[in-house]
Amino acid sequence: MTKRTLSNKTRSSVLKVSGFRARMATAQGRKVLRNRRKKGRKKLAISH
Repeated sequence: MTKRTLSNKTRSSVLKVSGFRARMATAQGRKVLRNRRKKGRKKLAISH
């Protein structure tokens, strides 16, 4: 069986990949946020 992605689930490691600032840092991440805004998501990114 293959390993699951994001197995090192500390708060900082999760935010580094999928936090708001991480999303804003790249063009593709901004695209993700744009699509989530368009869809009407209450939470745009992980922020815990």
